[in-house]
Amino acid sequence: AALPALVLGAGLLVAAWRWLRGAARPVRGGSMRGKTVIITGANSGLGRAAAAELLRMRARVIMGCRDRARAERAAREIRAEVGERADGAGELVVRELDLASLRSVRAFCHRVLQEESRLDVLINNAGVFQCPYMKTEDGFEMQFGVNHLGHFLLTNLLLGLLKNSAPSRIVVVSSKLYKYGEINFEDLNSEISYNKSFCYSRSKLANILFARELARRLEGTGVTVNSLHPGIVRTNLGRHVNIPLLAKPLFNLVSWAFFKTPLEGAQTSIYLASSPDVEGVSGKYFGDCKEEELLPKAMDDLVARKLWDISEVMVGLLK
Repeated sequence: AALPALVLGAGLLVAAWRWLRGAARPVRGGSMRGKTVIITGANSGLGRAAAAELLRMRARVIMGCRDRARAERAAREIRAEVGERADGAGELVVRELDLASLRSVRAFCHRVLQEESRLDVLINNAGVFQCPYMKTEDGFEMQFGVNHLGHFLLTNLLLGLLKNSAPSRIVVVSSKLYKYGEINFEDLNSEISYNKSFCYSRSKLANILFARELARRLEGTGVTVNSLHPGIVRTNLGRHVNIPLLAKPLFNLVSWAFFKTPLEGAQTSIYLASSPDVEGVSGKYFGDCKEEELLPKAMDDLVARKLWDISEVMVGLLK
């Protein structure tokens, strides 16, 4: 009898914790009517949650996704959740974008530049997490290639449109795990050694250094750049992480109790994309909609500039 009582008690505590955490969720921002937003990886997890919320705020949301069929299905579901507006404000558009292919990134940007008259917000959200060693279409280690290089090229190709649409914003989704990463210029592509956890952390550190250097380069243009960590969120990002079969029920209970939902995890992305509170704020790092301090290695401007220069060559912006 003690075990069922213990489980019931734990369940009640968990339910109370989740209710309190939900009550403390940041309030949604104001209208995004007339604004165009691109979100990478918008068919699931954080990106999907952000797309739904920004659609509610009447933005035109372009979902940049690798799997077009899954993205179209997610878009239909989001439209059903949010509801069509009688005045036609707010729109979801699906566009194919594979960040593991520089060719796909260029094709996506070419179409955006042909079809869109403005771009108010770019949210670099998509990511690969602790996958086995594999390479992108262009021969880059997958996590560094998708999480950093794909977004690096995407952002650079869309910079002109963002500047012409100023004031505009770039939001870079990183992770607290950047703390365990190092930028090793002798082995950026993990040809010498590969550790899936280290390489993920390195790609997330690269995200922050990229945002910092880009913010410096964009001073005075009216385009702001900020990075963030969403916290620990229940998404399919961890699909490559192996959990023993017997431990899965406990893991599922713990994740349900203590991990953020995708909507909770997306709040900082939504805040940085839409809130008047951060208008003009650039080059900062946020968590839970508040500015946070970074470790010195994430503020190393010499490393940030060197990483930028090498990335330009790797993605073909410079020969």
